[in-house]
Formats: sequence, C-alpha cells, structure tokens
Amino acid sequence: MSDQTVFPPQQDDFKNDDKSVLKLSQFLPYQLNHLAETVSRSFSKIYADQYGIGIPEWRVIATLGEYQSMTARDISKATSMHKTKVSRAVAALEKRDFIERDVNPEDQREQSLKLSATGSQMYEELVPQALAYSEKLQDALTAEQKTILSEIFERLHKAATEHQNG
Repeated sequence: MSDQTVFPPQQDDFKNDDKSVLKLSQFLPYQLNHLAETVSRSFSKIYADQYGIGIPEWRVIATLGEYQSMTARDISKATSMHKTKVSRAVAALEKRDFIERDVNPEDQREQSLKLSATGSQMYEELVPQALAYSEKLQDALTAEQKTILSEIFERLHKAATEHQNG
C-alpha cells in the first residue's frame, strides 16, 4: 500500500461504467436508519447514566408506560424490535424489578407485562426528560418544516408498508 492511498475512498475510486454504484450515504433507508441510531444513542445517555439501561430496555419501559400492560409479542410489534431483543430486555428489567409479569389464567403461556412501582417511578422521572429531548430536536426546525417532516414520515411509512405488503 502506498502512502498516497486516500481514505475514505474518493468517488472517483468507484467509477464503473458497467454497473450502478450504491452510495450508501445517499441511500434513503441508510440515512433514516443512521439518523434514528444517532438520535437513539444521544438520548440513551440520559437513561443509561441514571438507570443503567440500554435502548431496548428503554423502549420496553416507554411502551409499558404508555399502554400499562402488554405481552412481549405486542411490545415487539409496537416497537418494531425483534422478539429476541424484547425477551432479553424484559429479562434484564425483570431482574432489576422494573417490570412484573401477570400470567393469563385462561392461557398459562401468555403473560402480560407491566411496570412495577420502581419501573413506574423511573418512567415518571424519564418522561419529562424524553419530552424535553424531543422538543430540543424539534427546535432545529421551523413550524413549517415540522409540518412537512410529519407529512414526509407519513408518506414514507405508507410507501414502505405498501412495498412490504406487495
């Protein structure tokens, strides 16, 4: 390798007249995911520092705080997290007494999850911080941009759902 190699590779390094080249940094799914990860990691510092929980655990806590009681399967659907990730988050939260299980007497296999008193206290302490964080992000936009962004999210969600459903 010569001392003249440039990193990261420059656009000219990928010229190929025979094939299309995907520029990941300009690929909308990547851009959306990258932004979501950046925002999630930034906000996670708040609850990680205060409670030692990660992003999946926060999403379970936030979902149970909003809906009071849900199965792990319903949390998975509501958060778009894989069931294994939800299961691990639930186990970690249960171990720390942030959530409790209720067994369905009609179906022993089905268990509803809910916040414990400790989990509810954590949720109540984090909600104002979460809302303030969201507001701070939105402060980067004008009122018109917020409206347009909301419309864009709706359109992209609809387009992705339609594509997924065939």
